[in-house]
Amino acid sequence: MNEFLIAIHRDIINKDASPSPEQMQAAIQPFQDWLGGIAAQNKLVAPPKRWDLGGRVVKNDTVINGPYAEIKESIGGMFIVRANDYDEAVEIAKGCPLLQWGASVEVRMAIPPVQ
Repeated sequence: MNEFLIAIHRDIINKDASPSPEQMQAAIQPFQDWLGGIAAQNKLVAPPKRWDLGGRVVKNDTVINGPYAEIKESIGGMFIVRANDYDEAVEIAKGCPLLQWGASVEVRMAIPPVQ
């Protein structure tokens, strides 16, 4: 199994992209359930020290090669998951309930330390 960074990006400039306080409150439980499901599968892990230079970004149903966040975006949260490959890690990222509020989820594979 490999380790992958899951970084959640959100638009910090466009007011229309920001959820209301009520929407944020409604998103908390689904987000906690999503993370809890990942943990229940023993796929939630501690962060490694170094990251792959490539990656994938999930926006709605689109998967983009490369972690090229726009300057108007900010990382809203990040954690590490365990997955066999990028495809499995991307499937985990697609489950993020914050995607419905305009967030995007970046997926990057950790590079094992040099021995």
